[in-house]
Amino acid sequence: MAIDLWNEDGSFGGIGPEFEPDWLFTDRQKALQADLIELSRTTLRPNAIESDEGYIFPRKNFEALAELGVLSLNVPQSLGGMGENHVATAMVVETIARYGCPSTAMCFVMHSAAVAAGMLRHHDNAAIQDLMTRLDKECLVGTLSLSDPATGSHVWFLLSSSAERDGEGYKLSKKASWTTSGGYADWYIAQTTSPDYGGNYADFSTWLVMSDEVTANPGSWDGMGLRGNQSGPIEITDIKVAAERLVGPVGDGATSNDEATDPFFLFGTAACWNGIALGMIDIARRHTTRKRHVDVGLRVCDYPTIQDYVGNAIITTNASRMLTYSTCRQMDETTNNCDWSIHADPAVLPRAELIPWSWSTKYTASSNLTAVSDKMLHACGGTAYKAGIGMERLLRDGKAGWLMAPTNEVVRNFLGRAGLMGFEALDLWNQNVDQRSIDNEIKKMTPEEKRTLAERLLAE
Repeated sequence: MAIDLWNEDGSFGGIGPEFEPDWLFTDRQKALQADLIELSRTTLRPNAIESDEGYIFPRKNFEALAELGVLSLNVPQSLGGMGENHVATAMVVETIARYGCPSTAMCFVMHSAAVAAGMLRHHDNAAIQDLMTRLDKECLVGTLSLSDPATGSHVWFLLSSSAERDGEGYKLSKKASWTTSGGYADWYIAQTTSPDYGGNYADFSTWLVMSDEVTANPGSWDGMGLRGNQSGPIEITDIKVAAERLVGPVGDGATSNDEATDPFFLFGTAACWNGIALGMIDIARRHTTRKRHVDVGLRVCDYPTIQDYVGNAIITTNASRMLTYSTCRQMDETTNNCDWSIHADPAVLPRAELIPWSWSTKYTASSNLTAVSDKMLHACGGTAYKAGIGMERLLRDGKAGWLMAPTNEVVRNFLGRAGLMGFEALDLWNQNVDQRSIDNEIKKMTPEEKRTLAERLLAE
């Protein structure tokens, strides 16, 4: 049984509200946060233990969130949603991860990114508009399916997919290696190469696919952590869909990623890792202030080393939070608080301009969590190594942060290369020739090897 972070008088036993940047939140958002904390105490947190122990998808938690109207958090009020912004989205994810259930938080990130992809191109699409009005009423959980088993962390290459025109509609096929909520989601935002694809990796399209059109093996997820998120392979095999299931125009996939799915995924996952880091600090405070060493008459929290660990964790975690919230706030500024109507003009893409900052939020939060989880484990000692107080579960959940695509190594390389040589040097779509490498390799070749190479190239 995880440690109870609430005292008998109902007060919270983790770090106090003085470390909460609540000046960033509106009164409505503060009220929503309070509701989520209470829901976490009564429902989400107990269910997190069940999800972890039994690899159970947190459907019950989503049903509770739907009752609060949170599944349509970013859906405009004209379609029955809350009409909330990016800061609110980060706050909701962080709060669920900290006080409630990290698996639920991660599934909610994918849901939010799927909603963003749909809302980006909902303006003339009745199918998407109808779906968005029913998210909370019917507890319809969405997710993204963008990955490819052939390309690993380079998820933007969709080699194991296809789309063909089929009368007035389309026929789709896809294999995806990692799909959060795979087999449990009610609807999917999936991407395939575009109809008439001719080898240009940047030419891919976005689709709305329903649960009964997806083949999965639900319950097969056996990850180290985030055991409730059921991230596994899915397949879409020669399904026929109506034209309105195309989300945006043909070939809109890269734009959809840059403007919708990537921003919401990146700052959303950052918020999740920040929430887990805060949760570990909360457990450390609760444990170390109650654990006493009778021989010396000191609580564990009285030792300067423990104070140093916790102080550093608070500082670095709040620095990561402020980067995340600052990036979200700029998205709010440039989108009129997540007003999807601005995208009726498809050339309006303000979030795409912030991609370097979105990458940075994911990297900073997951790197910080790696360090914080290590030190909070040290602070709580052998007790934390066991399952009893719940820290080992958060440690396992947090390990996904570094590895989740784009991995921290990929992000670091992206930003380093872009900083040194410009963003065109990233060559995300594998279209630019590295002439320096070619010239360097040719220098090493003998005349006969050069002749053989020339003959092969002429033949091709």
